[in-house]
Amino acid sequence: MPRLAAVLRIVARLAAADPDVARSFYEQLLGLEVVMDHGWILTFPGKGTMPPQLSIASEGGSGTPVPDLSIEVDNVDEIHRRAESAGFRIVYPLSDETWGVRRCYVLDPMGKIINILSYIP
Repeated sequence: MPRLAAVLRIVARLAAADPDVARSFYEQLLGLEVVMDHGWILTFPGKGTMPPQLSIASEGGSGTPVPDLSIEVDNVDEIHRRAESAGFRIVYPLSDETWGVRRCYVLDPMGKIINILSYIP
């Protein structure tokens, strides 16, 4: 059997009529910086080095809807505090889940559900 090509990267792309509306959410809430801005697309890279990952789900766990995007951070409590302070809508409260993550869902300006999580040590 021939060797299959290796997946090097998976890029999430969220549709937005005006990508610039996402700028304050992803910069202010998550501290991401724009590295590419062509007007029709903004790219916010992370600093991590995790391997590519793709999840297919029928629910988001604990009976929640499947989020549009999951973002692992080093301190979900701090991100949750920032989200509340900035007035971003929390659509699933900060929760410790039985599978070892602490997370919350925050709605981004385009109406996408963003699962923000940290692993529980």
